[in-house]
Amino acid sequence: MNLQGQAALVTGGASGLGAETARQLARAGARVAILDVNLELGSALAAEIGGRAFACDITDSASVQQALSAAADAHGPARVLVNCAGIGGARRLVGRDGTAMPLEDFSRVIQVNLVGTFNVIRLAAAAMTALEPLEDGERGVIVMTSSVAAFDGQVGQEAYAASKGGITALTLPLARDLAQHGVRVMTIAPGLFLTPLLYKLPEDVQQSLAASIPFPKRLGRAEEFASLAVHIAGNLSLNGEVIRLDGALRLPPR
Repeated sequence: MNLQGQAALVTGGASGLGAETARQLARAGARVAILDVNLELGSALAAEIGGRAFACDITDSASVQQALSAAADAHGPARVLVNCAGIGGARRLVGRDGTAMPLEDFSRVIQVNLVGTFNVIRLAAAAMTALEPLEDGERGVIVMTSSVAAFDGQVGQEAYAASKGGITALTLPLARDLAQHGVRVMTIAPGLFLTPLLYKLPEDVQQSLAASIPFPKRLGRAEEFASLAVHIAGNLSLNGEVIRLDGALRLPPR
């Protein structure tokens, strides 16, 4: 797909991987709408890239539909959706005091990362599949964000790994489901990336994490994730696959 003039949506686009993806989509000529719970931060980025920002809680269907409608009014119907919204968190199944992990801790991560991602996709896809096909028959492309934790979940990552594993497992059936409409679905599974969460860690901890990556021996950069997302949008043959973006990293148990 030629991104010039196409409407694109980025959830979680106000910061981190989503923010850089929004920037690179805009540089490629797309009309970018940032969907994020942090409207202030999203609006600042939108002003920087010539896009628009809309408040959006991906777990709330009414909030998502309102944001999608507002984005369509501003830029026209979207042919590109990149899902970057999500939360982290780690907690052992049984704590040192012998108490079990609260069920609500597990449920919240699943609700945001997995159910929230699916919520946006189902509503965006309903509009996307109604569009006129482009010359190559394509109507749109959807990119999800998983994690290497989906494959190598560490101690305490039960909720996070399960949520990202769900996204990984969704990739192929979604691609098969939407193939009849000319809509592709791909997933990126990043490794250790220098996001706002890792920025908060001490420098020696960052260096220790970087040393665990075979090559390149540094933390991933947001622009590397973003450039892959943009490439996926432009490469018609990429469909139904999960791409690990991790420098050959395999997470240890701890």
